[in-house]
Amino acid sequence: MGLKDIIEAMADFFDQQQMDYGIIGAFALYSYGYIRATQDIDFITKAEYKDKIITHLESLGFETTFSSSAFSNHIHSVGPVRVDIMYIEGSTAEEIFKATEKRIILKDLSLPVVSPEHLIAMKLFAIQNNPDRKFKDLADIKEIVGHTEVNKETVLSYFKKYGMEPLYNEVVG
Repeated sequence: MGLKDIIEAMADFFDQQQMDYGIIGAFALYSYGYIRATQDIDFITKAEYKDKIITHLESLGFETTFSSSAFSNHIHSVGPVRVDIMYIEGSTAEEIFKATEKRIILKDLSLPVVSPEHLIAMKLFAIQNNPDRKFKDLADIKEIVGHTEVNKETVLSYFKKYGMEPLYNEVVG
């Protein structure tokens, strides 16, 4: 089972279960024109689905290597294929899923992808929680801005929210 097979299987599962979801991470970047090597697929979905998703992934042969209220990570014994899931709730979930749009994430696979602004917010949140990610995620943000038309006021508000306003001009311009 390759990465594309797993992505399709997870998308089918989300659709069959009528679960809101979106693509984040490197495949979202790809959908906006920036290619970065990856060996995993990153999804975002509602926190209320967490237990059902973990049960499903484990039934497919994945081992859950980490689980918290906000994240779970899963690796398959055949591969090394990894699935990472971010869980959100409330108004944040409503806002993010309202703004997802189907985009090409592989040559012939179109799935819901979070907006570039939300992707930037997630990268800033990741930096705030793990400063070691700073250079990689700021480079990703610069590429997102370079490949899409983002709402710069919204992006600035995220830089302010996460205490990184001084970096805004350097990264966004």
